[in-house]
Amino acid sequence: MPASEPLAPRPENRRQRVLEAAASRFLRHGYSAASMRDIAADAGMQVGSIYYHFPSKADLLTAVHQEGLRRIKTAVTEALSGRQDPWERLEWACITHMEVLLHGGDFFQTVMRELPRETDPDWKHLVALRDDYEAIFTGLLDALTLPADMDRRKVRLMLLGAMNYSPMWYRSGDDAPANIARNFIEVLRRGLEPGAP
Repeated sequence: MPASEPLAPRPENRRQRVLEAAASRFLRHGYSAASMRDIAADAGMQVGSIYYHFPSKADLLTAVHQEGLRRIKTAVTEALSGRQDPWERLEWACITHMEVLLHGGDFFQTVMRELPRETDPDWKHLVALRDDYEAIFTGLLDALTLPADMDRRKVRLMLLGAMNYSPMWYRSGDDAPANIARNFIEVLRRGLEPGAP
C-alpha cells in the first residue's frame, strides 16, 4: 500500500501562522518597520501566500487587533463565570487581563502598542471592538458600592491604564501578574471603599 501524501496545511492554520508571525514582528520591530516579506519568512511561507489571506499590511494589523481582543475578552469572560461577589469579579478580571497581557503571547501587547490610525478604513470597527471589551470593566465597576460622586469612567481608565502600561516595566521573574493585579485592586479598594480590608 503506497504511503499517503502529507496533508497540506489547512487554510485556517496558514492564516493563524501569519497572524502569529505578524503579531510578533509588529511587537518587536514596530508596524512601520515590519514588511510583508519578513512576516512571510517568519511564518515559513512565500510572501505571495500572505496576500491570499490579507490584501494589505493594514488588513493584517486589523486582523491582529481582532484576534488579540477576541482572546482577552474570551479569557476574562471565562474567568468571571460563576463568580458573584463584585470585588472578586473585578479582581479576577484584572488578574486575567494581566496574565494575558504579560504571559499570553504577543497579540494583546501588539494591540496595546500598535494602535491603528484614524485614517485606516477599519479604525471605527477596531475602536468598537475595544469599547466592547472595556464595557466588561464598566459593568464590573458599576456593580461596586462606591461614593455617589465617584467618576467611575475615570476609575476604569486609571485601572486599565495602569494594567496596560505594565509591559513597559515588567520583567520576567518579577512578581506574578496575578499578584500585581491583586495589589492594584487592594490599592483601589482601600482608596474607594472606607473601611475596606
